[in-house]
Amino acid sequence: MPSNLAPLDFEKPILDLEQKLDELRRLDADDLGVDLSPEIAALEGRIHQLRQQIYGGLTRWQRVQIARHPQRPYTLDYAEALLDDFTELHGDRAFGDDPAMIAGLGTFRGERYGYRDRTVVLVGHQKGRDTKSRKLRRFGMPNPEGYRKALRVMKLGERFGKPIVCLLDTPGAFPGLEAEERGQAEAIARNLMEMAGLKVPIVVVVIGEGASGGALGIGVGDRILMLENAWYSVISPESCSSILWRSWDYKEEAARALKLTAPDLQAVGVVDEILPEPLGGAHHDPETTFDTVGQAIAQALAALDGKDGETLVNDRLAKFDTMGAFEG
Repeated sequence: MPSNLAPLDFEKPILDLEQKLDELRRLDADDLGVDLSPEIAALEGRIHQLRQQIYGGLTRWQRVQIARHPQRPYTLDYAEALLDDFTELHGDRAFGDDPAMIAGLGTFRGERYGYRDRTVVLVGHQKGRDTKSRKLRRFGMPNPEGYRKALRVMKLGERFGKPIVCLLDTPGAFPGLEAEERGQAEAIARNLMEMAGLKVPIVVVVIGEGASGGALGIGVGDRILMLENAWYSVISPESCSSILWRSWDYKEEAARALKLTAPDLQAVGVVDEILPEPLGGAHHDPETTFDTVGQAIAQALAALDGKDGETLVNDRLAKFDTMGAFEG
């Protein structure tokens, strides 16, 4: 584990062994006349085995923890890695700007993934890295003006025939009184309705947390992709635990019951494709994660290129209509 990464609780056994390995290497480097290479090799093997064991058998709650890791890549990181000349647009033309929601245009570097370079609209939730930016962006929880800004930019993309890429990463829409006063529910509902009818390709990627309508407000698309350790659900495990058990202590049980991981959602047809992450999560190797997401977006756009606007809308509606359907 890189030394600059904060370990999660279940990762601490790995960290303990890595610290012992560092001590052995320092002793070996001091040339004390003792060959420590066998011990170093054995310890490296134990660490590798432990990493495979822990990350190969993650629980749903542990995946939620990885999705929330403070060093996980956010929307602006993906914009920098995958787009040239990204220009962020601000304001909803009604109330103001919302730093919790990113919206703009840039040139997707598709050629490196066997596609083609083309202008796309990028919309996504944005969290902060430090106390000041977290407060400014409200931990990635948008106000109504955030959803209205996103819709304004998406409709701009439709006007000029540009595909839309949406990155989901939010613990939910902002629950403050001022958000309700400005029409939080209406803003999200309007986005759902409008996105369903946009006549350009829409690719959605769940890159971290996907909580409730706060995520779904920019989550209607032709292809729904999801990173391996992301989660997507109608409610967070803590809130579910609070409602059902009147306590947050049952969040792990709630996570199991909600079935909010990528494999769970792919099994019921909510997610089209699961994107693998580096061992330990996207924050362990952001560059590899960017390439994985870029490749998946390129493939999704290539598959949608031949469809006209009416076909896109009809297929999109059919896709969401079938979710939750069952035969008696």
